[in-house]
Amino acid sequence: MAKQNFDKSNASSSEAPELKEKLVALNRVSKVTKGGRTFTFAAVVVIGDGKGTIGQGLGKAREVSEAIAKAQKDAEKNLVKVPIINGTIPHEAHGKYDSGRVFIKPAAHGTGVIAGGAMRAVLEMVGVHDVLAKSQGSSNPHNVVKATIEALKSLRSPSEIARMRGISMEKLFNG
Repeated sequence: MAKQNFDKSNASSSEAPELKEKLVALNRVSKVTKGGRTFTFAAVVVIGDGKGTIGQGLGKAREVSEAIAKAQKDAEKNLVKVPIINGTIPHEAHGKYDSGRVFIKPAAHGTGVIAGGAMRAVLEMVGVHDVLAKSQGSSNPHNVVKATIEALKSLRSPSEIARMRGISMEKLFNG
């Protein structure tokens, strides 16, 4: 699915509070200088509205709260729309970012989110309630989050596929 730009100037004031945030990873990084150690923090945050919109951001600062705020601001710049049908995804998808690889697959109603760590945060924020997911390769939260979003961006809704093929939805499902 193509990346959609979400312009905050056109958004109503009721749209902004809908976005929920979730801290995926927080790293303390130290730099050793002549004067001693300098600590900084790197935060990976995922934001979503639970209705198919997702964004991820990275923020770095000397204070934890500042790093999280920067990550949230970065995530708002990277929002994408994902098709969700009856609380699950329309079809299987693979995502890859650097050495992080993920596989997501639709599941029956009541299954829940079967995913670990960083993937779970992304899938919950986007609003998927039933999905099977597997992270392969790197377990680095940065790469797993980005690979999961790549997999979600590759999803296409049935109506989009029918429109691309130039056929009706009924013909798409019946034959």
